Amino acid sequence: MTLQTLYIFSIFCSLLANFVAGRNISHGGGVSDFHVGVVLDMDSTIGRVGWNCMEMALSDFYTTNADYRTRLSLHLRDSQGDNVKAVLSVIDLLQNVEVQALIGIQKSSEADIVIDLGDKAHVPIISFSATSLSVSSRSPYFIRATQNDSAQVNAITSIIQAFKWREVVIVYDNSDYGNGITPYLIDAFQEEQIRVPYKSAISVSATNDEIRLGLYKLMNMQNRVFIVDMSDSLGSRLFLIAKEIGMVSEGYVWIITDRLTNLLESMDTTVIASMQGVLGIKPYINASLELDYFTNRWKKMFHQDLNIYGLRAYDTISTLAMAAERVRATKSLFGKPRTKSNLTDITSIKTSGTGPELLDAISKTRFKGLSGDFYFINGQLQSSVLQILNTIGKGERQIAFWTPEHGISKDLNLPSHQMYSTSMANFRAIIWPGESMTVPKGWVIPTSGKKLRVGVPVKSGFNEIVKVERNMYSNKTKTTGYAIDVFKLVMAALPYSVAYEFVPFMNADGSSSGNNDELVYQLHTGRFDAVVGDTTITSKRSMYADFTLPYTEGGVSLMVALKDDSKKKTWIFLKPLTTDLWLTSGAFFILTGFVVWVLEHRINDDFRGSPSEQVGMIFWFPMSTLVFAHREKILSNFTRFVVGVWIFVVLILSSSYTASLSSMLTVQSLQPVVTSIEELKQNGDNVGCQQGSFVQDLLKQRGFNESNIKPFISPVEMIKALRKGSQNNDGISAFFGSVPYIKPFLAKNCNEYTMIGPINKTEGFGFAFPKGSPLVPDVSRALLNVLDGTEMKKLDVALFGTETTCSDPKNTVVSNSMDLNSFRGLFIITGTVSGLALIAFLVIFICKHKHVWTTAASGSPVWTKIKTMLRQYDQKDLPSFRFRRAAIERQRSAEVGDIEASPSFTIISTYSYGNTSPVEGRISIDLDAVRMSSTALEELDDVRLSD
Repeated sequence: MTLQTLYIFSIFCSLLANFVAGRNISHGGGVSDFHVGVVLDMDSTIGRVGWNCMEMALSDFYTTNADYRTRLSLHLRDSQGDNVKAVLSVIDLLQNVEVQALIGIQKSSEADIVIDLGDKAHVPIISFSATSLSVSSRSPYFIRATQNDSAQVNAITSIIQAFKWREVVIVYDNSDYGNGITPYLIDAFQEEQIRVPYKSAISVSATNDEIRLGLYKLMNMQNRVFIVDMSDSLGSRLFLIAKEIGMVSEGYVWIITDRLTNLLESMDTTVIASMQGVLGIKPYINASLELDYFTNRWKKMFHQDLNIYGLRAYDTISTLAMAAERVRATKSLFGKPRTKSNLTDITSIKTSGTGPELLDAISKTRFKGLSGDFYFINGQLQSSVLQILNTIGKGERQIAFWTPEHGISKDLNLPSHQMYSTSMANFRAIIWPGESMTVPKGWVIPTSGKKLRVGVPVKSGFNEIVKVERNMYSNKTKTTGYAIDVFKLVMAALPYSVAYEFVPFMNADGSSSGNNDELVYQLHTGRFDAVVGDTTITSKRSMYADFTLPYTEGGVSLMVALKDDSKKKTWIFLKPLTTDLWLTSGAFFILTGFVVWVLEHRINDDFRGSPSEQVGMIFWFPMSTLVFAHREKILSNFTRFVVGVWIFVVLILSSSYTASLSSMLTVQSLQPVVTSIEELKQNGDNVGCQQGSFVQDLLKQRGFNESNIKPFISPVEMIKALRKGSQNNDGISAFFGSVPYIKPFLAKNCNEYTMIGPINKTEGFGFAFPKGSPLVPDVSRALLNVLDGTEMKKLDVALFGTETTCSDPKNTVVSNSMDLNSFRGLFIITGTVSGLALIAFLVIFICKHKHVWTTAASGSPVWTKIKTMLRQYDQKDLPSFRFRRAAIERQRSAEVGDIEASPSFTIISTYSYGNTSPVEGRISIDLDAVRMSSTALEELDDVRLSD
C-alpha cells in the first residue's frame, strides 16, 4: 500500500467520523453563516488560481471539520485589475453584504486605499499577494498572508555580493508592483556599495517594438547584470525578445524576483526555453504528503500548474474558518450606519462588532498548511526561508537557500552559531545563460566601438611622469611619460581588449591645467572614463573616483640643498651620544666611583687621605677606566666584581662612541641646509611645491603661512629658488613633493641635494576610474602582474636610476645619534651589581661592629649613634690582610737592622687580633743565623702571619 493510498484512507476515515459527529450536532443546534468578501482580478493568473484554491479549501475544510457551527460564505467581486473597481467592490461588500472579513486585494495600490476602509469598519483584510512595504503596519486590520518585499530584496543583494558584481540595472514594469519594490532595491544596493547606474521602466502596455528598443539600449551599455521585476505576461514577452536579440547568452546575468519565479511553472515552454540560465527567488515550501495530494487533485481538475499564491489562498481560508469558529457569530453584528448614502459614500460604512475579536482569533491561529507553518505576528506571515533557483531545461533547479540569520547556504540544517554568509562557495553548480559554467564578470566593453576616454593632465614642467606635446602643424597631441607607459602595459595585460584614447585635460580657454583635483572630479561629471597621470591617491579624490592599486612609491618628502658644515665640527664630538645618554653615563661614572670608594676606604691606603683627595679619587678612578689608566690596587673582592662589570660597560660604550664619531667625521663634509619641518617653520623660511599639487593644501594644514609657500610649474624654477635660499624673497629653503618626482631629480643631482622624509605618508600614484567602475578590480589585478615583470623594472631604472647612482658617502645623510635605549640594559646590569655589592658590604660591616651601636650611651639620639658608626667606618681595618702584612714588613725591616749590629739578639713582638688579649712571641737568633737566605726570611714571615 503506497503512502498516497494511506493518506486517502485516513482522509476518508476523518470525513466519516466528522459526518457522524456533524449529524449528532446538527440535532442540537443550527449552523450560522460567516460572510467573507473576496476581491480579485479574475483576468490574472493569481486571481483565477487564488479563487479556485479558496473554493477547494472551503470544501475540504468543512468536509474535514463537519462539527463546526460556522460556515464561511464567500462573496466574489471581480476588480478587473482596476483600482477604482476594487475600492467600489469593497464598499459594496461592507455596506450591502456586511461582510465580516475581506480576502484578496491583489495589488499593493488597491490595499493602500482599501486598508483605510477596513480600519474604519473594523473588518480584517487578508491579502496573499500585496507585497509592498508601504502598506505595512498602517492598520492592525490589514493582514499580509505573504512575504513583504524586504526579504527578497536582501536575498537579491546577497547574490550580487556573492559574485562581487559592482553595478546592476533594474528592469521593471511601470506598475504598482514595479514602482513599489524598486526604491527598496536601490536602497539595499547602496548600503552595500552596489551602484544602479540605470533603471529601465517598461510600460505594462508596451508593444514588442518598444520592449526591443529598451533592450537595445541595455545591450549598448557595459553592465550585464539585470534585475527583473515584472508581471508574468510582460516578463514572458521580455525574455522572448531578449533571447531573440542575443541578450540571454554568455556574459549576461538575469535575476528575477518572486513575481516571475512563482509563476514559472505556469509559463509556456517557449518562454522557459528563452530563460535558460536565469536566477530566481521564491519562498521555500517544504514538501509534504498533503501538498502532493492536493497538487495532484489540482492538476486533474484544472490541467495547469499550481503556484504559491494558490497555496496561500487555500491556507488563508483555513485560518479564517478556524478564527470564525472561535468567534461563533450567529447574527450580523454590524452597527447602524452613521448616515444613509449611496454606494460611493464611504461615510455610510458600518462598524463591525466582531472585528476586534476576529482579529485576535486570527493572530492566535497557527497550523501547518499546504505552504508550511502558517501563522501571523503583527499582521505579517512568518515565513522567512527563500530558495534560489536556476532555470534549466523545462523547469527550475534549486541551487541555494537564503535566510535572514545565515544568508546563503546549501542546506537549511545549520547550527545556530553559523555566521551570515554571502560566499560564492555556498551555491551549487550554476549554469549561466549560454550554457556557460563560468561566472560572468558582470560587464563588458560596449560593442558600439566607443573608446575609453582617458584624461591626462597637461603641465608646463615636471614632465617625467606624464607629458603632453601638441604638433603645431597637424594639431595632434602626443602623450608620453612613465605613467603612460605603465598604463599601456597594464591594459595590454588585461584578459580582454579595451580600446582607449588619451584626452588632454585643459581649461576652458585652452590653457594647460595641472590641477589633479579638478581632473579627477571630471570622472564624476562623466567627461572622462579614466584618469592617468601623476594622480596621488587621497581621501578627497576618492570621494569622486575609485582608484586602482598604486604603481609608485607613496609619501611626501622634503628636498633640500647640501652645504659644507665645517663650523659645526667644533662640537661634533658631542653628537655621537644624545643628551640623556651623556647625563646617564656621567651619573653612573659618579655612582661607580662612590661604590668603589666605600668598598676600599677602610682597607686601602690609596682610597684614604684628606677629604678633597678622597672626593678626587671618587671622580678619578672611574674616569681612568676609560683608557685603562688606573694604577690603584683593588683589595676587596666586592670591588673587583664591581670594577670588572664596569670595565665591560665602559668598553662597549667607548667602542660605540668611537665608531659613531668616526662615521660622523667621515660623512659630515656635506650637510642639509635644514633637517625638519619644525626648523623651517621656526625660521619662517620659504618653501616650494609643484603647482596644482595637493601638497600645497598639505603645507597649509601643517602650519605654513600661505605667503611662505611658493608654487612652481617647472624644475628649472625650483632649482633657481633652492640655490637662492630663503634670504631672497623669491628663493626657498626646501621643496616639498611626492617621492616619485623627487627621486628622478636626485638621481641626476645627488651631489647637490638630498631627500629627507617622508614627512607625510600617502599612497602613491594610481589610475582613477568613475565610482563603481567594473574596470578597477581587473586593472588592479593586471597591475600586480605588471609590477613583477621585467618591463616594469626597465621603466623604473630609466626614471629613478639604479641604487648605486648616488653611492658617494658624502651624500649620505648622517645617521641619528645613539640614545639611552641602546645602552639601557648595560646600565641596569652595572647598577644592579654596584647596588648589591654595596648592600652586602654594609650588612657585613654593621654585623661586625654592632657592639659600637649597642655600647653607645643609652638614650643617645639616633643621629649620635650614626655618627659613631661613621667614625668607626672611617678608621682603618687593621686586622685586614693588607694592614697586617704592612705591619710585618715594617717590623721585619727593623729586625734585620738589629741583627746586623749584634751577634745575637732577641725579638719580642706582641700582636693583638680584634678584642682578644695580646700574645707575646720571643725568638732568639745567633749571629750566624743572620746570614740566612732570603728564602728562609720569607718563611719566617709566613710563620708570623699564621700566628
